[in-house]
Amino acid sequence: MLTTMKKRKVGTAARKAGKVERKAPYHHGDLREALIAATRRLVMERGGENFTLADACRAAGVTTAAPYRHFRSKQEILEEIASRGFAALKERAMAVIAEKGPGTLEAIIAMGQAYVAFAVNETALFRLMFGQDPSLKKAAHVAGTGQDCFSHLIEQITLYCQKNRVRGDTLEIALRLWTFVHGAASLQIDKDYLAIAPQLDVNCLIANATPGLLAPVQGSRKR
Repeated sequence: MLTTMKKRKVGTAARKAGKVERKAPYHHGDLREALIAATRRLVMERGGENFTLADACRAAGVTTAAPYRHFRSKQEILEEIASRGFAALKERAMAVIAEKGPGTLEAIIAMGQAYVAFAVNETALFRLMFGQDPSLKKAAHVAGTGQDCFSHLIEQITLYCQKNRVRGDTLEIALRLWTFVHGAASLQIDKDYLAIAPQLDVNCLIANATPGLLAPVQGSRKR
């Protein structure tokens, strides 16, 4: 009888322990988003290379084992941040198009100005997105976010060409515009304009240059 009672007590205690164990899994709200947010803050503060995954864990308030529930490495978190950066850049372009009108010269100018503003306001993120790390570029390619940004530009140029009866290679025109605007953005955030033209208004520069960049080039392929 005594032995039976002991067994029952042991069984009850085991069941309670099991219940406690099941009720107390690791919990940190949305762990994945917490890690992304913490890593993004570190990118803004230090750049993408000057911190470790352990630093990101401390910033997120989690253990160093926690990230492996969602990411295999710090690099995977950076890839997600870069991909989201391209998505945010596209959203800004879509906002100015909605304001200025699809396929208008004003919209295409505003897209270029928004691109430079993004680079200035989100410099560390911009550098991460367009840096020399091939894995980040590959991740953006796989996610499709980088291509979405550029495809959106091509769509607007195609509309512009149709409305204004401009004949030319829309891909070539888009590349011409992107090359100019990306170069302007890089020169602006690197403060290179200050040494040569400290009074330069980059928005004005983009507005003045865009009409000429949209014109067809003699000898270009027709589309």
